[in-house]
Amino acid sequence: MKLIDSLGRNINYLRLSVTDRCNMRCSYCMPAAGVQKLCHEDVLSYEELLQVVEAAVGIGIEKVRITGGEPLVRAGIVEFLARLAEIKGLRHLALSTNGLLLKEMAVDLRTAGVQRLNVSLDSLNPAVFARITRGGDLDRVVAGLDAAERAGFPAPKINMVVMRGVNDAELLDFVELTRSRGNSVRFIEYMPVVKQAGWQRQFVSGEEILGRIAAHHLLEQVDKGAFAGPSRDFRIPGARGTIGIITAVSGHFCAECNRIRVTSTGRGKGCLFNDAQTDLTPLLRPLDSSGLKRALRDIVMAKPERHDISYAGYGHQNFTMAQIGG
Repeated sequence: MKLIDSLGRNINYLRLSVTDRCNMRCSYCMPAAGVQKLCHEDVLSYEELLQVVEAAVGIGIEKVRITGGEPLVRAGIVEFLARLAEIKGLRHLALSTNGLLLKEMAVDLRTAGVQRLNVSLDSLNPAVFARITRGGDLDRVVAGLDAAERAGFPAPKINMVVMRGVNDAELLDFVELTRSRGNSVRFIEYMPVVKQAGWQRQFVSGEEILGRIAAHHLLEQVDKGAFAGPSRDFRIPGARGTIGIITAVSGHFCAECNRIRVTSTGRGKGCLFNDAQTDLTPLLRPLDSSGLKRALRDIVMAKPERHDISYAGYGHQNFTMAQIGG
């Protein structure tokens, strides 16, 4: 059963946030002081999150990615993931993490049924990494990447937000990871989720990123799989990993968007950069399975044709990525 929106796009992918809390304070994601903590009752319980996924799979969603905040900081996450993995019809279960807790949890995550990991990693220089993350420990993240592979995961995908004058000098170092470690690296354009004067100074376009890499390496374009995200993917001949370019600002990929989102507070969204959202909590407390499926279908059918973020500016309300789900 395919879930097709009003523009003919096949929507098969749900990004589900389980918490807005995080053990880092990345400069492009949240304020230095963090986000205001939600009351316990405002965050969906694991049982309610499970009901959301069951309803989503019931209408045609086949892939779920668990996000945060940092999902691994929420107590009981491994048991929840194991329950998700048992849902009939769910073909792909993935998780995004900053990697700080991965060394200790990789084996349990693999045993629970997680199939793929994405790790946010914005610098290979310990000092730069600490500055971007406001205190993060690069060695712990690298140890987590190693632990994930020992646990049997495919080499985790690495997400790098490229910021001019901050970490853009490391592009080729990240490219080398596709050969030396076999990671797939995705270079993400810097996206202003809060109104920030002069944000364009840090912006590096996908075309510039690709050009800077192509000046040193031959690149072959790679076909994407059915559950792939919005990146344009390439490979250096002989490399195990791939290079992806995500151009949310300079080159909209909305025509190929295959996802919806549900936040940890139960707000459903058809587009990250669109203010429209649907409160699903009345359909979870108490559970109205039919109503929940209808609401998720309505979110799909209301997906906008495209978002309006561009180099010139944007119109959405301020938010932090930790509040919506990275």
